Amino acid sequence: MTTKIRQNYKHTLNACYIGYITQAIVNNFAPLLFLTFQRSFGISLAKISFLVTVNFGVQLLVDFLAAHFVDRIGYRICMVGAHLLAAAGLIGMAFLPRLMSNSYPGLMASIILYAIGGGLLEVLVSPIVEACPTEKKEAAMSLLHSFYCWGHMGVVILSTAFFFIFGIDKWQMLAVIWAAVPLANALYFMVVPIRTLAEEEEGLSIRTLSGRTVFWILMVLMICAGASEQAVSQWASAFAESALHVSKSIGDLAGPCAFAFFMGTSRVVSAKFSEKLSLEKIMLGSAGLCVVSYLMISLSPWPVLSLAGCALCGFAVGALWPSTFSLAMKKIPGGGTAMFALFALAGDIGCAGGPLLVGRISGIFGDDLRTGILAALVFPILLILGVLASGKMREAAGKETAVTEAG
Repeated sequence: MTTKIRQNYKHTLNACYIGYITQAIVNNFAPLLFLTFQRSFGISLAKISFLVTVNFGVQLLVDFLAAHFVDRIGYRICMVGAHLLAAAGLIGMAFLPRLMSNSYPGLMASIILYAIGGGLLEVLVSPIVEACPTEKKEAAMSLLHSFYCWGHMGVVILSTAFFFIFGIDKWQMLAVIWAAVPLANALYFMVVPIRTLAEEEEGLSIRTLSGRTVFWILMVLMICAGASEQAVSQWASAFAESALHVSKSIGDLAGPCAFAFFMGTSRVVSAKFSEKLSLEKIMLGSAGLCVVSYLMISLSPWPVLSLAGCALCGFAVGALWPSTFSLAMKKIPGGGTAMFALFALAGDIGCAGGPLLVGRISGIFGDDLRTGILAALVFPILLILGVLASGKMREAAGKETAVTEAG
């Protein structure tokens, strides 16, 4: 059985899909407990928003460092280590806050542990899938990113069911249960076959990448994509419960769960239409819908419409992250591990900055999450401007080339 697994790259893809489910657990389990942390440990929303920043901040630091050490250490060792660290962080979250006299450092230490694992996963999963000797790699990449959404849905639905049956006060037990997923996948990654991009081609250096204008445009798009997604995703549960005054079960299912479902659906749909529509048009349409959804969430006087805005936001942001990755692979072929790591870094800057802005602005206005989410409109608007600017630059470059040839 083990021999068959070692020779079949379908198992590699399966392990990568579970890797993104692990990433979804790392990023989306704790947000379901934000108000619980506030009530149980006496932590303000401003401090909770800093936990989100630490999570994605550590991930982006790992993204940056990974560009220098992953190829030297090897994909397999890094992937196994990433899953073990993710499991350690989830288990630590269950015990450290209670064991320490001050619960906040205990939460912080746990988040740092699983954030290191999450950062490694984000850097490695995409290039491992890209290096697999399979056909239809764009479809495989879209399917890969959709598993983050299905994992997000699973976290919300199963956690909500657990809280309903056993009570929210048993959340520590659930944290340990969720840790079983990365532990099992660590064992899986010990035996699946793994190829690296370096085996197929020599990747571009960081210096070479940084010298290309298109690289920096794509970096800005990645920042805005991450911020647009997580500004709502990280706060959807708390927003539904505190601002809309619905029960936690209904709020989680109609808020973050609907967000995740429509985000996954969006990635499947965008993959089907990617050959008919340009990536730029998909991204512009998605960012425009994102603006509409933010306005619905923050300005609607009716809770139902605000929750519908959360679902629409999931659909709107779904295509942004994978579309930027696909655009990068077309614009910078042969970018290699360094390119994936730096784009993951940019995405995590956005993932950290979006929720932080929402939390900080909400705190200034008396913990009003509506105002915080309204302020986050800056991210999809910047993304629209970035896509338009990239199109104008390409058009200008084409005209300049035509003039040179005519001369």
